[in-house]
Amino acid sequence: MIIFLYGQDNFRSRLKLNELKNKYLREIDKLGSGLKIINGAKASFSEITTAISPSSLLSKKRLIIIEDVFINKDKLIFENLSEYFKNKKQDDNIIIVWESNIKTKKFKNVLAPMLLDSSGKEKPLLKKQTEFFKFLSSQKYSYNFNLLSNTESADWVKRQTALRGGKIRAKAAEMLVSLVGPDGWQINNELDKLLSYKAAGALTQAEVHIEIEDVQNLVRGNFSENIFALTDALSVKNKSLAIKLLDEQIEAGLSDGYLLNMFVRQFRILLQIKQALESGLNQRQIAGKLKLHPFVAQKGLEQTRHFTLPILKNILSQLVKIDYQVKSGQSDYLTGLNMLIASL
Repeated sequence: MIIFLYGQDNFRSRLKLNELKNKYLREIDKLGSGLKIINGAKASFSEITTAISPSSLLSKKRLIIIEDVFINKDKLIFENLSEYFKNKKQDDNIIIVWESNIKTKKFKNVLAPMLLDSSGKEKPLLKKQTEFFKFLSSQKYSYNFNLLSNTESADWVKRQTALRGGKIRAKAAEMLVSLVGPDGWQINNELDKLLSYKAAGALTQAEVHIEIEDVQNLVRGNFSENIFALTDALSVKNKSLAIKLLDEQIEAGLSDGYLLNMFVRQFRILLQIKQALESGLNQRQIAGKLKLHPFVAQKGLEQTRHFTLPILKNILSQLVKIDYQVKSGQSDYLTGLNMLIASL
């Protein structure tokens, strides 16, 4: 069985992946002896096929997860994998291909796969990549996690809140999505913060209710206004103010990893707005195309006047580098962000 999980909303696709993995460990292989996770971005063709082919003596059915193979630099791997999977005999094993770098876009009413780079820029798949994508997406268990609309995101927020033991007013869910946008990771962080705040203030163990006032006080104060203040300071090269604002966020209890996500999201939005501006779109068109709240679009337009396109791309590249250095143990988030501010 082949399961293909892909789409720009890699938070929801990661939730689905974790759900499938946990079900496998719970119902089939409690020891996890048959579970194999492969970094598809760096794996060779032989490494992938070796992981899939041999049987395990400890588990009748195995689960092989291949992550982000579409950004593999080996162009031959896609042709080889297409042939391998097409000719592979059916067995009891489960193969999940999880891809966080692909979105689908409509061209003349036909959905076409696009590859996203670290800055969010789109480019068409190569021929062999496209063939492999078509094979995977034609499977019975293929799930496309494209970004949700504002209405769909608000409904998703309400369901997630209920799953976590709380309730959120419809207007509060709509405001949360309007401020944060369709970024599932960011919505998840904000929702956790809101639920923790309401649970801490509850006098009983009764179900917590998130009101529109909670979103106004917590989400806008700790995300929109402060990240705009930070990027405002950076745009006019007021480094001392930017570092002061960054320190204030740490003192307020926001994790440095969370702050990096804030930076990445904001500068990605600014880059997209700058690209849209240079293509001739106006504010209303930009807000519609990028699915941004009018407030976010307006603030972004003001800030992009102080940045050139190459500078925005360079900042995003540096943010990706900071994330890599932290995850590889070479640095920490706060040091990396302070060095970034100092370099601008």
